[in-house]
Amino acid sequence: MSVFLQAKNVSKNYGRHKALENLSLSVNKGQTYALLGPNGAGKTTFVKALLGLVSYDSGEISINGRLVNDPQSRSLLAYLPEKFQFYSFDTPQKVLRFYARARNLPGTQINSQIDRALEQVVMTDNTTKKLSKLSKGQMQRVGLASLLIGDPGLLILDEPFSGLDPIGIKELRDIIRGLKEQGKTLFINSHILAEMEKICDSLAVLDNGHCLAQGDAHDLLNSQSLENFFYNLVRPENS
Repeated sequence: MSVFLQAKNVSKNYGRHKALENLSLSVNKGQTYALLGPNGAGKTTFVKALLGLVSYDSGEISINGRLVNDPQSRSLLAYLPEKFQFYSFDTPQKVLRFYARARNLPGTQINSQIDRALEQVVMTDNTTKKLSKLSKGQMQRVGLASLLIGDPGLLILDEPFSGLDPIGIKELRDIIRGLKEQGKTLFINSHILAEMEKICDSLAVLDNGHCLAQGDAHDLLNSQSLENFFYNLVRPENS
């Protein structure tokens, strides 16, 4: 497998606080990769650095061989924050049309890309319904569909399962698996360990800016649950 996202010795300080210290990780193309850690571990700082929203003090981050400070790298990724908001009077079609124009897609491609994105997230029956009438799970799918416009290879999801009921969680899990089967690389920041255990191929656990473990999920867990593995790493004195 080829490496699609790579961080090498990335460090970031906020004054005396070391948010990240010599973080290195590799995400292969077509993987579902979980970035895990307690609050304050450095996950958000790394995602912001990956998106170019904050500078880092040393190291480098690249996407498909392009450094993230290269503007052309932006076309290779799409990001969905934990809390996003669209105009409630809009429809899924209108939201995706906005993103298609923001991506500067040719007019001849817009309708087909919108239709394909909505099909991928199983929203073809609600394309013209106002967003105010959609459930939390359906709104999450609209947000995910917005990432697919322009066909970026790397999808970055921040707490995608937050606030979903069991049905919404299962539906989103199935969609994420489907996107992986289509060749997408998914980088997910989440606290929902049970769900990440079901879908991630590889993972990294951060705490206090340090990477405590990373690698193939099956090899790391070695038949134990992700919850136990995570807790024993982050709070070994209580294990």
